Amino acid sequence: MSIELSPYHQFTKEQWAKLRADEPMTLVAKDIERLRALNDPISLVEAQEIYLPLTRLFSFYVEAVQAVHHASTQFLGTNGDKVPFIFGVAGSVAAGKSTTARIMHALLQRLPNSPKVELVTTDGFLFSNIELEKKGLMEKKGFPQSYDRASFVKFLADIKSGKPNVSVPVYSHLIYDIVEGEKQNIDRPDILIVEGLNILQAGDLPKDGKPITFASDFIDFSIYIDANEKDLENWFIERFHSLRKTAFLDPNSFFHQFSKLTESEALELATQYWNNINLPNLKENVLPTRGRADLILTKSADHTINHVSLRKR
Repeated sequence: MSIELSPYHQFTKEQWAKLRADEPMTLVAKDIERLRALNDPISLVEAQEIYLPLTRLFSFYVEAVQAVHHASTQFLGTNGDKVPFIFGVAGSVAAGKSTTARIMHALLQRLPNSPKVELVTTDGFLFSNIELEKKGLMEKKGFPQSYDRASFVKFLADIKSGKPNVSVPVYSHLIYDIVEGEKQNIDRPDILIVEGLNILQAGDLPKDGKPITFASDFIDFSIYIDANEKDLENWFIERFHSLRKTAFLDPNSFFHQFSKLTESEALELATQYWNNINLPNLKENVLPTRGRADLILTKSADHTINHVSLRKR
């Protein structure tokens, strides 16, 4: 008789929702509407069922990590300054990472101890379009090699070390590029949420055995937003159509040229983008990191989360 072993506890939505206990909902329907990403129709009820239990769990994890840090500083005889807790949100393009990150950001800010919570996306660590063109990576935008990974690791190391006023480049989805001269300032948060495609990647290990640091080494708790490959494709195409009728109409938009496409032309182009860029990146780089996440939120075709997997400790 074979016994199937899993590193995760498995929950249906109903089972997970019961773990909310008495965690209060501090958001209202208008907050959810404002925080959710385009074409991600999350409701207030689902936010209560999924994100309140997660908020409760998260507060326990933060306390535990701080207790370990306190024990370490006592042993070393160093100062007892708090170490920021870093929370990562990963998953495919169009999976709903932004919605999860924004809702958790809002909920965590409203915890009774009013922690200072910051949110950063890894888009700011993409090389500029000029650099991508020089490197021949414009068609690989979003792949690991299109990011300044050394700068991202340094940013996380600075945050973990308690360095004040750490600056992050700002990325604009309107111009599809880094905004020259614009920075986001992160000043010693209690909690930092990092959202991005490749944050859980470990990368290649050096053959000489020398120590090497990866971005994932700095992440204390991570979520992977999971969904069926075909659903992800449909959501990407739906989002492309929506943007074509909204953001793409702006003359300053990098994609303004696509606003004049017919429905069939837009469908063909969005499908090409998915098949040539997003799908290969998902299969080669993003999906393989799913098993490294602490929590996996699995979505149905209608975007609702129907299953939760929590790593056993």
